[in-house]
Amino acid sequence: MLFLPEYTPVLRDRFAADGYLPLPALVPPEVLPVIDSEVRRLGKLAVRRDFSMECMDRSPRHMTTLGGHAIAQDSGLIPQLYHDEHLLDLLGRLADLQVVPVSDPLERHVINSLHQQGDTHGAHTDDYPLALVLFIEAPADPTHGGLLEYAPHASDLSVLQTNAARRAHHRPGDGYLLRSDTTAHSVTPLRCPGLRRTVLNFAYTTPDRQRAVTPSASLLY
Repeated sequence: MLFLPEYTPVLRDRFAADGYLPLPALVPPEVLPVIDSEVRRLGKLAVRRDFSMECMDRSPRHMTTLGGHAIAQDSGLIPQLYHDEHLLDLLGRLADLQVVPVSDPLERHVINSLHQQGDTHGAHTDDYPLALVLFIEAPADPTHGGLLEYAPHASDLSVLQTNAARRAHHRPGDGYLLRSDTTAHSVTPLRCPGLRRTVLNFAYTTPDRQRAVTPSASLLY
């Protein structure tokens, strides 16, 4: 169902250099309404999160989330996308890793929604090495917020406050791959009322990294 790019060494090298690889139109236009409908249905089960994590060197989250365990209980489509063999093969080649699904069902696939003015997904790194993010909704204007902010090869979150930080705007249907354990990243706050940024976050790992350092890490994405 996803429009997977053809693997090339150029894409692999770009991902190695940047820790980030844009995947435009990863969700084809004819498939996006199907996934959007599924995400909206599941969104009724999501939980609002408004909290700070300074004690864990993580910045505030203001967002609505639904963890992978709940998604797996009520959706066949999203787990099917997550476990797609062609997708796993491509991610492994792009990242030059032996990519496998995360064993903890809570951590595998998460729905994250920013939908109130000021909603943000604060600076952090992830416990698992790869995050594949699929955009279901996103602000059309980059000046309205909801941008990915990232710093390649940086685990120090303060680097996001320097000129080393980069920003990327995405449209509904877009995706990106992030080396999320070694790339400090955040989502900039929504700047206007009525905006929405809803994504599916797929976490992947390697066989030797199946244990999350942070309990319930998926709820912090």
